[in-house]
Order: sequence, then C-alpha cells, then structure tokens
Amino acid sequence: MLESLFYPETIAVVGASRQPGKVGHDILANLMVGGYAGTLVPVNPDAKEILGLACFESPEKYDGTLDLSIIALPQQFVLEAAKSSIKAGAKAIVVVTSGFKETDARGAELERQIASLCTARDVRLLGPNCLGLVNTANKMNASFAGGLPEQGNISVISQSGALCTAILDITAGRHLGLAKMVSIGNKADINEVDLLKALAHDEQTRVIVGYLEDISVGEEFIKAATEATLLKPVVILKSGTTAAGLRAASSHTGVLAGADMAYGAAFKRSGVIRADSFGSLFDYATAFAMQPLPKGDRVLIITNAGGPGTLAADGVEKAGMQVSQLSTNTATGLRHKLPTAASLGNPVDVLGDADPARYTDALQAAQEDENVDAIIVILTPQAMTKPAETARAIAGSLRGDKPVLACFMGGKNVLPGREELVAAGLPDYDAPERAVQALKAMVDYASWRDRPPRVVTRFRVNRRRAERIITRSLRSGKIHLGEVKSKSILQAYGFQVPEGYLAVTQEEAIEAAERLGYPVAMKIVSPDIIHKSDLGGVRLGIADGEAVQDYFDLMKIKISRHAPQASIEGVYIEKMLNRGLEVIIGMNRDPQFGPMLMFGLGGIFVEIMKDVSFHLAPVTADEAIQMLKATRSYEILRGKRGQKGVDLIAIAIGLQRISQLATDFPQIMELDINPLIVGEKGSEPFVADARMTLKNIG
Repeated sequence: MLESLFYPETIAVVGASRQPGKVGHDILANLMVGGYAGTLVPVNPDAKEILGLACFESPEKYDGTLDLSIIALPQQFVLEAAKSSIKAGAKAIVVVTSGFKETDARGAELERQIASLCTARDVRLLGPNCLGLVNTANKMNASFAGGLPEQGNISVISQSGALCTAILDITAGRHLGLAKMVSIGNKADINEVDLLKALAHDEQTRVIVGYLEDISVGEEFIKAATEATLLKPVVILKSGTTAAGLRAASSHTGVLAGADMAYGAAFKRSGVIRADSFGSLFDYATAFAMQPLPKGDRVLIITNAGGPGTLAADGVEKAGMQVSQLSTNTATGLRHKLPTAASLGNPVDVLGDADPARYTDALQAAQEDENVDAIIVILTPQAMTKPAETARAIAGSLRGDKPVLACFMGGKNVLPGREELVAAGLPDYDAPERAVQALKAMVDYASWRDRPPRVVTRFRVNRRRAERIITRSLRSGKIHLGEVKSKSILQAYGFQVPEGYLAVTQEEAIEAAERLGYPVAMKIVSPDIIHKSDLGGVRLGIADGEAVQDYFDLMKIKISRHAPQASIEGVYIEKMLNRGLEVIIGMNRDPQFGPMLMFGLGGIFVEIMKDVSFHLAPVTADEAIQMLKATRSYEILRGKRGQKGVDLIAIAIGLQRISQLATDFPQIMELDINPLIVGEKGSEPFVADARMTLKNIG
C-alpha cells in the first residue's frame, strides 16, 4: 500500500535547481545528504548537472522507469510535468507547489485536473501545497524541511507543512526518532484515511500522530481509524471547524452539536486519542512510543518532595485514575531500605536528600507490586540531588512490563538528568500535570483496546408507521415536524407517549379533556413555533372544562400577538402524567460522520451550563450508559445524600431507540425529546415534548 510513495527505487525531482535555497535544490540535496540509496533523477531543461548528477530535460527523457516524481515547479507547469512523469512510469507523484484550491477557483480547477489525471492512470498523488515526505527506513528525506530525523517508531501525518518542520525540530531536540512523516497539503488524492491504512500495517510505526484541520470522508475515517487503533495508538490534534458547525439549527441538539463535537464523537468511537494542544500531542506520543500500555489505572507516585507529589496525586484523581497504595508486604520490605522519615503512602516520598539508590529501591518495589499498574517518578533539584546519576539508575531499573514516566522538574540543574532520560528512551515531563495527562491517555487507550465487542441492540418497532408519517410529511413539503407527529414516530419506536388529541375548536378541546380525564396539559400546535412555552403556548395541570375553554382562547390571543405569521393547526390536549426528572435526548445528523446522539439534563443544565454528552450512532448499551456518565450532572441521576436516583437503564434504552430510529431513517436531520420525564428505577419514562426536522434525500 503506497509502496511507490514510501519505498521508490527511482525518484525524479522535477524542477531541481542549482541554487541553494530553492525548493527544487533543497529537496534534491536532502535526498542526497540523508543517504537515500536509490536512483535520483534531477529534471531541469536549463542545466547539464546538479550536485554532480546528470540532469534531464523532462521526466520522459530519462531512459529508465520512475517510481516517484516530486514536482517543484510554478503552478502553471505542474499539469504537464505530471503528464510527463506518468509517461515515464511514475506510480506516485508529490506536488509541493502551492497556489491551487487554497488560493482561488482557477487553482482549484487546475488541482482537480491533476487529480483526475492521476486517478485515471492509477497514480497516487500527494499534495499539492505540501512539504513532501520522510521515510527513515530507507533514509529518504523527500521534503524541503531540515535534515533527516533519527530513526524511530513514531509516524506523523500533518495537514500543515509548517508544523511538519516544527515537529522535525522538536524530535531532533528530544532525540525522539521518527519512522515516517507525511505532509498531506490539499489532499487532492492521498488523505488521512489512506495514510492511516498504510501506517497501521507499517512495521516501523508504533504510534501514529496527526495534525488535521478537517477530515475528508467521515465514515471512511472512522472505519480506517478503528482498524488502526486496534493495532497501535493514534493521537490526533484537530484544529478549526467546518461549515457543519456553523449552519443554522432548530433543535437544542443541533445548536449544541457543532463540528468540534462531531470530531470528538468520531474520535471516541474509533479509539483515537485526541490531543488538546501541540505540546500534549508529543507528550502522548512520547509515552506511547517508549513505554508499554498499563494493565489498569492504579498509579503510584515516587517523589523527593511533598508538593510536586501532591500535585501529581491530585492530577491522578481528577483524571479519574486511582492513587494506589503499596501492598503491606511491599511496604514492609521497602521500609527496611528507606529512612525512617520516608513516607510509604502514595506518593512514596524518598525525601529531599535521596540518592539514586533510594529511587531504584522504590521503583523496583513498585514494579513488583500487584497493586500498581503505572508509575510516575518525580525529581526536584535539591543541593545534594544527582540528576544524571539518578536518571541512569532509574533507566537501569526498568523491567519493561509497566509504564514508567519521569518528571524532572526544574531547568539548568536537572538538564543533565533529562538528557540521560532521553538517551535511555524514558519519557520525561517538566511538570507533574503533563506526566499525568500522558498516562491518562495511555490508560484510556488500553481500556478502549480491552473493551468487549460492540453489540448494538435492535428493538422491535413499528417501522412502517414511522415511515408513513415521514414520507407523507416530505411529500407535502413539511420538513419541520411538531409535537404531534414527532410523538407518533417516537411511539412507533417504543417510547411511552401520554394519550392526547388535537383540538381545533373549544368544543373539541373540552371533549378531549373530558375523555382523557383531568388534569390535562394544553399546547399550541404550529410548525412555525419552536419554543411554545416562551410565547405562552403551553399550560399544565388544567383541572376543569371552564379552564380549558379560557386557556384555549387566551393561548390563541397570545400567539397571534407574539407570532402573527405563525400557522396554527390547533391545540393539543394531553393527559398529565406523574412528574419526574427532566432530561433531554436528541440527535443531530452531522454531514461527515452521520447521526450524533446527545444527552443532558433539562432546564439550566442544557440551556446555560451546556452539560451534555455526544456519541455517534449506532450506540451499544454500554456506550449509552457512558453518555450519562460523561455529564457533570451524572451524580444527580444516580442520587446522592439521601436523594433517590432515576432509572439510568431506562434513559440508556431511550438513547438506543433514538439511535435505531436515526439509523433507520437518514431523512431525519434533527430530533429533540425535550423533555423526557424519567422516574425512579422500575418506572417507564415518557415523552413530554418532541420535534424533528426532515430532509428529502432523494
């Protein structure tokens, strides 16, 4: 897969230049200086030779067969150079030239022509507007960045060429080797999905790191990322948003979803670790590249100072991991080796005057203890501290079966120790919080890898009834479904809906109320009104016919005053049921990733605090429960301090039913059940209000 791109035997540099500083010169020089052992073919019609290599007037003039052609020519000459390269046998083309779709419509059209040419000839295209690529396995620096990085096990995909150069500089400074680095530029052909597939099976790559500004094909990305993360960690820094997050939305779910939530949900579904900054991208990558995965989340901290140890312990707990304790036997054995004043709790404090031996004694004990899954070792520079010697002792004590992350805090005084850690291949962080977050990423990924197989429940539903309502609405041009039709669809999918009737006149309203039995609720029905209660269109707990008559008139007067253009279909009379906790569940269909489910508490929790969680459909029972746990208000659902909780399983089933509905009907763009009234365990939740937005998908 992408063999001609990563392992070419013959490379043409089209636009090779004699002048240092020119892109065509620097690419050729990088290939030569880096030690690439294949054949290099400089192409320049105005030069006989460059850097001691014979030049050719065009790729076609070369008397052999090309594998890879790197084009560094002005925009207007790129298409012809691509045609010539393909005639010379090239199976992969890299266009580093800029000025295509990122510039204007003319550039976009030219880019389309180049991509179409390559696709028609079964040639893979990288770029345009990219830095090139690097493969340390064959010493190929086919880019105009700096020197060839050290060989390592991290591979990088970047949509930004500038970040590629920064990555190369950072890895050189940390002596952190790379396997491959690919700048994907405009992604006219080769994109993140192609590279995930290739790097997932690349023997040199242990960790895949990515910087992405957008994702070209959402569903394909999820599939490729899921397959990749089953084999190795994938860490991605995602920046920017798309038009998906900026479009108008009529539901709470749609308003709160946005593009960034969709990416977060996609990463969660596929096991991708999301970095929230450029720094954390490499903090995580370093840990994954150098240490084994933890078998659990029990963390032991070893420190020579109380404050940093407490910071680390706080961070571990806040991150949802466990601050573990040494077993009694381990603590007893270690007590004989450490000073009396040393603390054997967690953190294990080896005291400020600790020598390398104390660190190794504590580290060896922690590695042998069955209560410990991962270890953070902290060192601060006291007058008697020996950072370099301690670092060597720590590195020499590693067993390799549990992750150990070091945190040598300070600057000049600990620098020799940090250099020793880097040389020994041990991850080092300058602050406890950074080490904790890197370890949390490892724990989350290990947990995702060990999760049970995904089993999506299919409920028995009346799909035909829902289909009739949706089809008829679309045929009549109605894309906004109000409460009545939305509830009918939800009822077909197993939701409990209070009994109710649509009334057009006062007489019908009173008759419906008498039939249902008091108390009842009254709600205005209009496809043009989203927030009925804001306009006086909702009345609850109505106790008699006289009140029904009064509110029927009053409701219509208020609506005509506040929304004179609204089309009124009538008033919905509904049986009042027992009250409970209000939650909101919904769905917004992201244009890239498909149906995205939302959950949150009602009222201020969703309106003001925006305390909601998202997950891509379809969801399993466990994923639905995880959606509840992901909210800050989860403890309210569970019940605390004498308060009774609600039926969590019932909410999770509701999310799964919405998931099935959204999967069955791609015509549903947005859906809100707001609120779903949930009671104590064993009670059945019911839909108090709902709405949907449809789209005719042809």
